[in-house]
Amino acid sequence: MGQITAAGLSWAVKGHRLLDTIDMTAGDRKIVGLLGPNGSGKSTLLRLLAGLRRPETGTVRYDDTSLRDLGRRALARRLAVVEQDVSTHNHVSVRQVVELGRTPFRGRFDIPTTRDRQIVDAALERADITGQQHRSWHTLSGGEKQRAQLARALAQEPREILLDEPTNHLDIRHQLELLHLLRTLDVTCVVALHDLNLAARYCDHVVLLDHGQVVAAGRPGDVLTPDRIASVYGVEVLIDHEPVTGTLRVTYLAPTTVTAPAGGQSPRPAVAEDVQAAGLQF
Repeated sequence: MGQITAAGLSWAVKGHRLLDTIDMTAGDRKIVGLLGPNGSGKSTLLRLLAGLRRPETGTVRYDDTSLRDLGRRALARRLAVVEQDVSTHNHVSVRQVVELGRTPFRGRFDIPTTRDRQIVDAALERADITGQQHRSWHTLSGGEKQRAQLARALAQEPREILLDEPTNHLDIRHQLELLHLLRTLDVTCVVALHDLNLAARYCDHVVLLDHGQVVAAGRPGDVLTPDRIASVYGVEVLIDHEPVTGTLRVTYLAPTTVTAPAGGQSPRPAVAEDVQAAGLQF
């Protein structure tokens, strides 16, 4: 199994609550999209799910086991994380980065086995980056680095993958290939996305966040309504269905008209700016 459950998750920085009593479930082998504007809490929620931050309140469970009871090695043998920006030593090759995915399965001084090498080869191929495997990491484009990190995650042979805006830096072809690949992996995926049309096409379930709270959760067609998108994103949209695939389609029309409250203050609190000032990245 590979179910992830969050219950009552909250997290704050410098007195600003960035996540407030989040409840969500990623069902076994489902793709769950985290949606919401910048500053809504998507990346913070992923880091709490990954155990990279400890919540102020609430729990995270992997199947029936609390995240707090899972050792780091046990977690690394089942969970892969693909973040937006990953720094690594400039002189390592793409293949060496992908080989890091096998670290949880080897002793500290063990050399890669034949099986390890076969798994790395397969991961490079599935991420469409075999041809760059001997290049130095620092020579890669943003999209190539993203695909290399996906290959590293695949090399872990995970039951669950958390991905933070993995389509950033990717061209249209590789965006579609990446999300199609996730659908073929037979693992549980929680993926933060900006593109509502990609979410509607590839996600089984979506969680819409705004100001650190869950606005709605469910099937994309139930969550992505014109009124809800206008309220959360401040954009008027037309919702229909794509004639070829039949999937829900969002057409952006215009920004909604927002009336500023008395005193001239912005109706949206400056959550993202507060986080930036605290030295954190959403």
